[in-house]
Amino acid sequence: MALRIYNTLTRAKEDFVPRDPQRIGMYVCGPTVHDFAHIGNARPVVVFDVLYRLLKHLYPDAEVTYVRNITDVEDKIMQASQETGEPIDALTTRIASIYRDDMKALDALDPDLEPRATEHIAEMVAMIETLIEKGHAYAAEGEVLFHVPSMAEYGRLSRHSRDELIAGARIDVAANKRDPADFVLWKPSTDEQPGWDSPWGRGRPGWHIECSAMAKRYLGEEFDIHGGGQDLIFPHHENEIAQSRCADGTTRMALYWMHNGYLTVEGEKMSKSLGNYYTVHDLLREVPGEAIRLSLLAGQYRQPLDFSKDALKQAKAQLDRLYGALRPLADVEAAPEDPPAELLAALEDDLNTPLALTQMHDLASRLNKSTDASEQARLKGRMLAGGAILGL
Repeated sequence: MALRIYNTLTRAKEDFVPRDPQRIGMYVCGPTVHDFAHIGNARPVVVFDVLYRLLKHLYPDAEVTYVRNITDVEDKIMQASQETGEPIDALTTRIASIYRDDMKALDALDPDLEPRATEHIAEMVAMIETLIEKGHAYAAEGEVLFHVPSMAEYGRLSRHSRDELIAGARIDVAANKRDPADFVLWKPSTDEQPGWDSPWGRGRPGWHIECSAMAKRYLGEEFDIHGGGQDLIFPHHENEIAQSRCADGTTRMALYWMHNGYLTVEGEKMSKSLGNYYTVHDLLREVPGEAIRLSLLAGQYRQPLDFSKDALKQAKAQLDRLYGALRPLADVEAAPEDPPAELLAALEDDLNTPLALTQMHDLASRLNKSTDASEQARLKGRMLAGGAILGL
């Protein structure tokens, strides 16, 4: 069975056909490093880690490149620095380090590349200059804005109405915009704020241009998969497409756009005021990272998922059962095996992790019943291989 994934751009499940079977590129929007990652931030990490593992298994001879950026210049970061008194560089370095450790505790593989936005300002400035030259952007009162009406297909990803597009243009001052939907590419910085010299004065990039520039730098003008949370479809990913396609003159940026569903906590939207704001860092003090990972894989990635302490207990019980099947066979050498065909088929069907986990429990049941040494070695090998694909 071929890998089939749901493409947000076309609203359809499609066969995955890479641009180049020898070079497969995937870009996933990473963290804004102003505070510890919460459990909602962890869902795309786990989801796209499974996809990364699956791609490496399905294309063993290909160079699979997984890029996940770090946003280290953003208003939330400046606010956190002001509130704590910690210099921005120290803050972002510390939070990024904790983020990496927390994601490793969830058994997530490191991405192949982890570019930081502040290290790619030159690429952002160059892309903005190109957009101005081609008539897709303009400077106004120290800012540079993307002119949305200049792109006929703007809104194709999100399929928002004109009113929704205008509401999503997050700009504080509207007087300098040619169109209400225009959005910021570059904005001025005060002496107290981080900033870089540019043709438009000292300033800093808008959030959207960061990912466009970094994706192009490491994966090219067109690449295979762009992923992230459903909340990024608009305006972030819509604006990425606009910037990249208009700057590069391409008909597409990524071939496939994948988005994981929203996550609620204890049945409600996560909020510090409700007491259901769980950071991965705090949860790791209570339960193993593998239990957190399993709880995030319990639902199909595109569907909403409710995370709860009860769900964590259930995930831990499932892990105990899986390890319980292996424990008596500690001295039995596992036969080298591929992941079970049924488990691979489940993952090839748009990452159906709930069905894949069912296959793991089926293997555990068969292993518990087996009394034949060669069959035990074979089943143990298949179980370990299946676990490796799932990151368990």
